[in-house]
Amino acid sequence: MTLVVPPDQIRFGTGLVPGRPALTAETMLSELAGPDRMAAAFPQDSFDTRMAFARDYSRLTRARRDSDADEEAFRAIRRQLNDDLTMQLATTLSRGVADPSGLRERLTWFWADHFTTVGQRRLMRGGITAHVEETIRPHVAGRFGDMLEAAILHPVMVLYLDQERSYGPNSITGQRRGADLNENLARELLELHTVGPDGGYTQADVREMAKLLTGLGIGDDGLAFRPNNAEPGPEVVMGRSYGGADPAHLSEIRAALQDIALRPETARHICRKLVDHFVSETPDPDLLAAMQAAWRVTDGDLHAVMTALMTHPAAQVPGQGRVKQPLHLIASTLRALDIPAEGLARAPARRLRRFVERPLAAMGAPWQGATGPDGYFDDDAEWIQPQVLAARIGWCMTTPVALRRRLPDPRAFLRDALSDTAPPALERAAARAESRAEGIGLILASPAFQRS
Repeated sequence: MTLVVPPDQIRFGTGLVPGRPALTAETMLSELAGPDRMAAAFPQDSFDTRMAFARDYSRLTRARRDSDADEEAFRAIRRQLNDDLTMQLATTLSRGVADPSGLRERLTWFWADHFTTVGQRRLMRGGITAHVEETIRPHVAGRFGDMLEAAILHPVMVLYLDQERSYGPNSITGQRRGADLNENLARELLELHTVGPDGGYTQADVREMAKLLTGLGIGDDGLAFRPNNAEPGPEVVMGRSYGGADPAHLSEIRAALQDIALRPETARHICRKLVDHFVSETPDPDLLAAMQAAWRVTDGDLHAVMTALMTHPAAQVPGQGRVKQPLHLIASTLRALDIPAEGLARAPARRLRRFVERPLAAMGAPWQGATGPDGYFDDDAEWIQPQVLAARIGWCMTTPVALRRRLPDPRAFLRDALSDTAPPALERAAARAESRAEGIGLILASPAFQRS
């Protein structure tokens, strides 16, 4: 069998759409450099809006506990919380379906996972999308240092990793309370977000970074910096000295984040992760070198790094590609079926839970439900374990007929969904299917469609 390189829009975007020509890498990168039209077309709530809702929810919860509540009002706001979380998913998916190339959405999902925040309580989960919207999405084509600074210093990240409970042991507050450091954010910052587990940092670097991050907290207007909680500096992180001002200042933390973003260890870790996600679990050394060179000469410009990735010959080798993660699989299916994104955004919450939210969980990627700060797994073998593979295949076989009254001819659908990359055996299976629903299900469940 002759292997064919899939169109760039399949490998790097959210899939092909019937009646539209496949976009090249150059066109996709040009769109990425332009305005973010999907954010304007399908807006998400801001963090301030979610926190105002959280305050109302907490007030009604306290009143209910004190037997002084309007029970119907509490049930109504709880329904609204559940519906809001589902509609955040609908908006995210609508963007993936409507985006002409899908590259911006794929990158947003990648970076959202890289900077995973997890809501320990359902109420906290309402702020996760705001974290993505405000710190990641604006920077997917910008400098990594700016994304890093925004993501780490957002209230959702500070809350998630308990940074507001970290006190310098020699700070005014630490001395008064006998409080100590919390190393969670410092450790994840180095191990997951920047230099990586092989980046050469030590436990001493983690502790010094934790000292530098003291003072971060949450105020009425979001992020707050409290000098009385900050460990008197300076701190030395991976050979460089930061801090030491009296009083301590947030700018010292910002400077450290920008420096760490430019380290060669960070470039190596992030470039390896991008190649692993989009192209292959065994990255080509020349491709990695080209991406790291782009990082170095542009001070971590992510558009330049993605250009180096998407236009390199090693990214166009037949037989590569990764198993689609569940959200990507659903988005590419809806595009192939030509389901209007506007209808998704307006769909009833119960219908979205049935056909999207619950299936995501069954496939191993519950919406905003990663189990830890390392996000969802990015290992092909994990996505095709028997239980989750059965859920993927079951969804592909049964959902299309529920979403479209009239399904297309499977032979035409095959061309629309996979262009000229479909293997002959799949072409024969689609032609011989006993019904349109069966034929389309077979195509969607095939390895050719399940991989990007």
